[in-house]
Amino acid sequence: MPTIEIPARKGKAARLRKGQTVKVINTKGQQVVDSWAFNAEDLREFMSMEHSRVSICGIIPKLGSVFVTNKRRPILTVVEDTSGGIHDTLIAACDRYRYEGLGCTGYHDNCTDNLAAGLAELGLAPPEVPSPLNLFMNIPVIDGNAIEFRPPVSTPGSYVALRAEMDCVVAFPACPQDTVPINGAPMRPPDAPCRTIRCTG
Repeated sequence: MPTIEIPARKGKAARLRKGQTVKVINTKGQQVVDSWAFNAEDLREFMSMEHSRVSICGIIPKLGSVFVTNKRRPILTVVEDTSGGIHDTLIAACDRYRYEGLGCTGYHDNCTDNLAAGLAELGLAPPEVPSPLNLFMNIPVIDGNAIEFRPPVSTPGSYVALRAEMDCVVAFPACPQDTVPINGAPMRPPDAPCRTIRCTG
């Protein structure tokens, strides 16, 4: 059963066949992992949070939730979750512009670039950057209208397992956000790698 380590502040991608499961392990417990899935035959079809919120009838997935593509076809299903069940489907991936707006100067690692780098290792390029499934990210909606950026509720070694509903390419950057507390109150993303384990279904 192959294991892929996601380096701190970087990203990795992998191919999954229909029926295979990928397990994303939160090694230190306080690491958000942006997550994407693309149809292996046509990267222009991808897991869509806009369409999936309709599919799951909510903004936070739960056990059994089926994520769908921009063509409304099932692509990933949540089959295990030991992390406390708090994940985000609202927030766009961080990018250079997000960090510039937060006052960062110079280059800052970001999930958008890490998606491209992970896919490039497979000889692929994303046709666009869809809004990701942000595993372990805690963004509560307050009073039905406002959002807050809070530390994860996940614990060290907790994980989420996702089953592929079509042949797909998945990508998982370890989010490098260090200006708001989504990777823990100290606002220092863990320096240890996260892990993904691909299991044959």
